[in-house]
Amino acid sequence: MPRIPYVPIDLAEPRDLVDAIRARRGGPLSHLDHLLLHSPNLAAGWNTFLGAVRTRLSLSPKLREIAMCSVAVLNGADYEFFHHAPEFLKAGGSQAQVEAMRDVEAASTNTRLFDDAERTTLRLSLEMTRSIAVTDETFANTVKALGDAQAVIELVATIAAYNMVSRFLVALDVEPEESN
Repeated sequence: MPRIPYVPIDLAEPRDLVDAIRARRGGPLSHLDHLLLHSPNLAAGWNTFLGAVRTRLSLSPKLREIAMCSVAVLNGADYEFFHHAPEFLKAGGSQAQVEAMRDVEAASTNTRLFDDAERTTLRLSLEMTRSIAVTDETFANTVKALGDAQAVIELVATIAAYNMVSRFLVALDVEPEESN
């Protein structure tokens, strides 16, 4: 159980917000939503911001999900990994890559399973999550691998956003829906 009880599963108010979250999710509210809805203003901002990160950026979906999964592993956010590993597979990733991402540092040098852009995404996620500062070498490799400023900005923002998500999930002890 989370450290704060979930709002009721049948929550319908505030209707516009609950409907917007359900629409973005494509179905029922998640455990995360049931915590965020303790603060409707926070839930609304979260839904808009994370909705943009998840669906409205031009960053490759595969790189986006690598960033999300690697941040989840590094921060011990099982909930986040549980939800994003299947999305990574849908984006063209392999089960072998999913398993390899459980050791982000090793995956960041694995030339057999990950291409240059994928490895630099793993390395950037590792540095941004563990030490916040990014080495000049990693940043240069990111720019080279991604090729344009927009992709770099969107990748950095995705890693930063999912560090926020994972810290929220871990602090409140949110479990994947399957666990309950």
